[in-house]
Amino acid sequence: MSVDQEENDFLQEEESTFDLKAILPKILRIWPWILGSLLISLGIAFYITQTTPPNFRVSSKFFIKENEKGLSLFENPAMMQEQGMGLTNEMIILRSRPIAKATLEKLDFQVEYYQQGTFILQEIYKKTPIVVEVDWKSPQLLNGQIKVTWTDAENYTIEFPQESYTQLLPDGSYDAVSNLEPKTFKFGEWVETPQLKVRINNTAASNEGNSIFILRDQNYLVNVYSLGLIVELSEKGSSILDLSLMVRNRAKGETYLNALMETYLELELQEKNEIANRTIDFIDSQVAGVADSLSSFEDQLQDYRSSNQIFNLSTESSAVFDQLTDIERQIAEASLKRRYYQSLKDYLVRENYNEIVVPSGLGIDDPYLNGLIENLLEVQVERSRLLATQTELSPQVRAANQRLADLNTSIQEILTNVESNNLMTINDLENRKKTIESSFRSLPQAEQNLIKYQRQATLTENIYNFLSEKRAESAISKASNTPANKIIEYARAGMLQISPKPTRNYLLAGFAGLFLPILVVFALEFFRTKIEEPKYLERKLKVPVLSTILFNKTKENLVVFGNGKSGIAEGFRSLRSNIKFLVPKEKQLTFMITSTISGEGKTFCAMNLASVYSLTGKKTILIGCDMRKPKIYDDFGLKNDIGLSTYLSGQEDEWSKVVKHSNYENLDLIVAGPIPPNPSELLFSVNFEKLINELKAEYDVIILDTPPVGLVSETLDLLTLVDFTLFVFRQNYSDKSFIDAVNGLKEQKGVKNIYAIFNGLDATKVSYGGYGYSYGYGYGYYDTDKKQKKRFRI
Repeated sequence: MSVDQEENDFLQEEESTFDLKAILPKILRIWPWILGSLLISLGIAFYITQTTPPNFRVSSKFFIKENEKGLSLFENPAMMQEQGMGLTNEMIILRSRPIAKATLEKLDFQVEYYQQGTFILQEIYKKTPIVVEVDWKSPQLLNGQIKVTWTDAENYTIEFPQESYTQLLPDGSYDAVSNLEPKTFKFGEWVETPQLKVRINNTAASNEGNSIFILRDQNYLVNVYSLGLIVELSEKGSSILDLSLMVRNRAKGETYLNALMETYLELELQEKNEIANRTIDFIDSQVAGVADSLSSFEDQLQDYRSSNQIFNLSTESSAVFDQLTDIERQIAEASLKRRYYQSLKDYLVRENYNEIVVPSGLGIDDPYLNGLIENLLEVQVERSRLLATQTELSPQVRAANQRLADLNTSIQEILTNVESNNLMTINDLENRKKTIESSFRSLPQAEQNLIKYQRQATLTENIYNFLSEKRAESAISKASNTPANKIIEYARAGMLQISPKPTRNYLLAGFAGLFLPILVVFALEFFRTKIEEPKYLERKLKVPVLSTILFNKTKENLVVFGNGKSGIAEGFRSLRSNIKFLVPKEKQLTFMITSTISGEGKTFCAMNLASVYSLTGKKTILIGCDMRKPKIYDDFGLKNDIGLSTYLSGQEDEWSKVVKHSNYENLDLIVAGPIPPNPSELLFSVNFEKLINELKAEYDVIILDTPPVGLVSETLDLLTLVDFTLFVFRQNYSDKSFIDAVNGLKEQKGVKNIYAIFNGLDATKVSYGGYGYSYGYGYGYYDTDKKQKKRFRI
């Protein structure tokens, strides 16, 4: 394999964030936690499913007829409604509080009935064991459970299970009451206490039972149903609306939606009938006086005929009578129009549009005036509907106000001309009447009086008949009015619950319980900063890992001498064997052992590696170069009175005087000695290089226990004096960033002959089962090892 290919393979391994082979065994080791998490999640899902009130979706379809009329007269194009805006307004009106309030006034929703389920209260509707009548003029307890229990058909007990309740007072204010005591009453009798006034009837006629009811005030219900109603287009581009509501009781939701649509149609029809009602009221006000006059004139005519024995007019008198009657009829109709014009003008000045009567209802056939007033009334109705959901400052309401003002001005200008023409017509008719009356005076006196009485009676009758005819036409028009909108599909509730959904809850709980512990493993792996896996070290480190040393569970640091059959001792023997491949056979060895920081086990490795070399018969010396924190002397039972610092500082001329002989054959030591003030300068001095050269002639193996390379600078200066360097990493202690530091020594500083040792391996904390197979040394293989299982560790 070429160097480039090895480099590419290494880069591919670098890109891998996780080692799935390393994570999978960790996941398998925590299977009890996964099982426990799964059971807990399913238990939570069961509790949520059973304690969440069920919700059903009730839906219906409602048709809205959009305005198909063209531009109204004198309508400002800039204020035209955008296409679909009218439909949007109707959707807002359907969700408005006034519509909800008008609907709820028809329904008995202010008393909610419940029965106790396994975990929650279940609302019941219509088929209730009791019926509660409420006197809303008295104080009442709101929004709290009131429990009714009975053991016979005559008496019942009211209990108040909640600690506090909201009380609605007759003046509309609210108060809080608490600590209510149970009381017993008779069915069918009004119960009046300082807290409430109700009458409870046992409709089921059962001898024992219990029920729970909650009282709701109108404002609460209006808020709930107006805000809860969902209005959407059935399809894009259509004017059919889907009305839906989320409810706990399907029958109750269906009742409300149906009542809402019917109420909307009733209000629409009421608006349509309003014009006809105003016309009828105006005519009735005119007819009242005409009817009395007609009766009086008919009586006078009858009395005159009887007293004067004259019943029929002559031919000449009949002609005069017919002419005068026709003229007076025209004058009466013109006068009626004039009174209408005057009242209309008064309404416009006061902007009292709700009292205006359409002219066509009174027989005024002026298409121009009729069109303007119809437009005015339509805009007024539209404005009223907008104000149900918007304020006076909204753009649509302000546009409607402007259109009303423009139409008002136009109508008043036309009324000025119409009134002037009407007055000219009346004056002309009066002049013609005077001309005919001049021929009337030549008739006999008796016939003149008869014509006078008959003229008054006939004129009054004609006016009465005219008004009666117009009233009948308005009544027929009112009776023929039908709503433009209609119900397409009455409300119905789906059989499936919208919430809670047991299947979904259990599936989500299963996934959460299964994957949450796994995600924890991944998270710990992602945020782990310490080196745990030997494979990880081998994959990331750009220098070879010569051996893995097991974790020392004893208090003895000299494990090679004290416990020679242990796996740790065999690890150092394996390390010694691997070092043979680094240098020629029988060559004198000089190497140093270091680490990045203190605590990674470099001194432990140096002592035991020196021990295995001494056991082979090689004359070995271990030098403690860490003069800042001397350690070696204590484990060998020696004193630190003289040592390396003593020789390098010139206090001793012969290096042999600072060499200490251990209790073990072939193993000598030079301890660090007293701590000097300048350890860096001493190690970098000529004396230290001279010492190493002289020791090479005397010893087969020289091992330098140097300070951590990440803490001091002198360690790097020793690299030129040794054959190779062993860098120690410790499991779950050495940081992953230390790998980059060692790689940097090789790549950036060009240091060669660097090798690594992985120290303190605990087989229970790795994913590959202890590396007994990979390295030949595992727990339990040697009789001095005691295998300890640690479960569920990540």
